[in-house]
Amino acid sequence: MSTLALKGPYWVTVRQYRRTLWLAVAAVAVSLAVIGGLRIWDAQTPDRPLAGGDLVPADENRGYEMLRLAVESGSAYLLLVPLLVGVFVAGPLVAREFESGTYKLSLTQSVSPAAWLRAKLVSTTAVAFLTLLALMGVFRIGWSRVSGSYYLTWADRGPYEATGIVLFAYVLAAVAVGALVGQLIRRTLVAMAATGLVMGLVLLVMGSYRWSFLSVKTITAPAGPTLWTPEDGLVMDSGLLTASGARFDQFICWEEAARTPGTDVTEGLWGKVEAQCQARHGATTQYVDYHPESHFWPTQLIESGILLALAAVAAYAAFRVLRARHR
Repeated sequence: MSTLALKGPYWVTVRQYRRTLWLAVAAVAVSLAVIGGLRIWDAQTPDRPLAGGDLVPADENRGYEMLRLAVESGSAYLLLVPLLVGVFVAGPLVAREFESGTYKLSLTQSVSPAAWLRAKLVSTTAVAFLTLLALMGVFRIGWSRVSGSYYLTWADRGPYEATGIVLFAYVLAAVAVGALVGQLIRRTLVAMAATGLVMGLVLLVMGSYRWSFLSVKTITAPAGPTLWTPEDGLVMDSGLLTASGARFDQFICWEEAARTPGTDVTEGLWGKVEAQCQARHGATTQYVDYHPESHFWPTQLIESGILLALAAVAAYAAFRVLRARHR
């Protein structure tokens, strides 16, 4: 890992945090060894053919189960990358410099405050992007085998971020927020904690509301067998409709079945009472609201746009604070 091509504050930043760079390289290497090894183990057991000709992993294939668990865990760990980047920028990269006063040495080397901060943020962002790109590539090696299995669909938390572009937007937001918080607080541990809290809230809020960005699609069918969504859809809501098209509150029939004597001991009575109640209210159609898989990239782009706006505002504020304190 050479720093010969870097100059000025960029060279200083990379040299100062070279151990962190090697930790990033080690994380990628360990991830590749684990996922690669599990793929090799999985390949030792042939898949089991189904009656229709499809192939599924054999029941005794422990390699597949371990690979699926590793990919599921890996997707969760990838969500921590923006948090770690933000905490690193806020604490060791910015706040510690102000807390210890070492930033003054850099500013005496014919480097403006803005150039000093810009070098730190650009260097960190570049390394974070390269590391994230490598980790996502390793994730894809396992994902190509286990995607679609339990908790590993395109819309699940973790795989959604790890298979798109939104994680890069989270990293940019984390860098900008970390730079702002680090300057405002100027205490290493407190700045790290505050940035972790802010970015944790951002991850939580965006994860909770991302499926509200686009309107759902709705399919209907006569009440009866379970209505499955097409296009590997993400189910948002389901229930019954009355003849007028109004959505029927099924809790009405559940309460009626619960009040009927014998439904807790007589097999099939609960379902019979519930069906009679639904027929009496004219609830003869079922519906499902869902997001099709085609909503994946539009949702990614909308979420990324929101995060980039947050990053732009935080970065602008960070440089304004720096300019105000070091005129």
